Amino acid sequence: MIGESPFPTMLGKDFLASFILFLVALPMCLGVAIASGVPPELGLITGIIGGLVVGAIGGCPLQASGPAAGLVVLVFDIVRENGLAALGVVLMMAGLLQVAAGLLKAGHWFRAISPAVVYGMLAGIGVLIMASQFHVALDGTPNASGMLNLLMIPKMTLDIVTGASGAANRSAAMIGILATVVIIGWNAFRPEAFKNLPAALLALVAASAVSDILQLEIRHVKVPANLLGSLKLPSIDLLASLTNSHYWLQAATVALIASAETLLSAAAVDRMVVASGRRDLRTNYDRELLGQGVGNFLCGLLGSIPLTGVIVRSSANVQAGAQSRWSSVMHGGWLLGTVLLVPHWLERIPTSALAAILVLTGWKLVSVEHVKKLRSYGWMPVVIYMATLVGVVAVDLLTGVLIGIGLTLAKMVYRSSQLGIHLVIDGAGRGDLQLSGTATFLRLPELADALGRVGPATELHIHFSKLSYLDHSCLELLEDWRKSHEAAGGKVVVEWDRLLERFAGRPS
Repeated sequence: MIGESPFPTMLGKDFLASFILFLVALPMCLGVAIASGVPPELGLITGIIGGLVVGAIGGCPLQASGPAAGLVVLVFDIVRENGLAALGVVLMMAGLLQVAAGLLKAGHWFRAISPAVVYGMLAGIGVLIMASQFHVALDGTPNASGMLNLLMIPKMTLDIVTGASGAANRSAAMIGILATVVIIGWNAFRPEAFKNLPAALLALVAASAVSDILQLEIRHVKVPANLLGSLKLPSIDLLASLTNSHYWLQAATVALIASAETLLSAAAVDRMVVASGRRDLRTNYDRELLGQGVGNFLCGLLGSIPLTGVIVRSSANVQAGAQSRWSSVMHGGWLLGTVLLVPHWLERIPTSALAAILVLTGWKLVSVEHVKKLRSYGWMPVVIYMATLVGVVAVDLLTGVLIGIGLTLAKMVYRSSQLGIHLVIDGAGRGDLQLSGTATFLRLPELADALGRVGPATELHIHFSKLSYLDHSCLELLEDWRKSHEAAGGKVVVEWDRLLERFAGRPS
């Protein structure tokens, strides 16, 4: 009807999109929690906060927030080193840092982190997730060392193939393989009519059914009947550790990585919504950072795991036809309803199936497309990517990221110090010196060598139109050389007034 409000239609589309988003988010909330070494219900709590809170106040209306694979390794290390209770305090600190960054309008600065570093970090995390979850897929327990997890894979595989492992391990491996086959098969041959049905959900349904039918003695998800009983507010003693500098360092690492992953995801969502003509849904990056900080502070306060904006869920939300932030908010409501009303359904899920989903998630993080994209800009971005990846896997997450950032800064310094010097002297006593790039004290010897090749009677024309920067040391060299050259009978032709005005800030 003419004049009818579009709100009911929009809300109906959001309702459908929210349910599809819930189906995508549920397996990942459980899987990321288990991979992080914490009870699965904590992943659900984070998912609920990501939907109900961040979805309502964040700056990217169609972005979906919740537990993310990108923080699994870091959370696992924090819990192993300091205990689950300390994770809450670290998250509260990280949330405060994100809130402060949002209030200080730092949203765009987080997006300035080199893509090579971010992709390398995610690839390293992907390798570590695959290595650790391979053990879980066999009903084993991952080691604290990512390298040890990698080195143990061949032996564990051989034990499964030869039958040297236990019956429970072989049964878990069978369920993990089943889940993997279902996901790969569904993604390859999914009918158009069911394009929005998540492969991970089908894998969990199939794995749970087979486990029930065969009565397999393998590990299953354990969820408390009372979700409120899982909420643990930090004690007074733990709050006193807000002055602990080590916790603040861990919090800064969580905030940095979570913010970078969130804002990169938001930028990708922006490209999708702008392509569909919905410019009104573009991201306010500072508000998104603020919303993420509030969400992480609440996650820490309730003793849960961190959240970020997640591109897999966000793209599913957009593709399902979401029209506003209500889709994300309602998906948080679906998660809350599930854990309150039917928690026993979740206990039918084998942990090996969740681990298989995360192994495939880790594989996606090690993206060949990212390497191809970086290679189009030269070899140096690929070197930074590989160095970050190796640093994350071989040492730890923070070290890998710092290696990548350090190489990026070194590349920037190198490129900013490049000076092109082109000297041509003809037989008639005229010379032309073309300078291009950046003339700093680092290139002073090369510039002096070029000037030293000019004969005493030469009329030298110095061209600086292609010069982007000239520091004081090089300017003084040119002025001193001009004076000595002219004193020896030579001539120098250069627009000195314009040169001084441009690079020394002096009026002409």
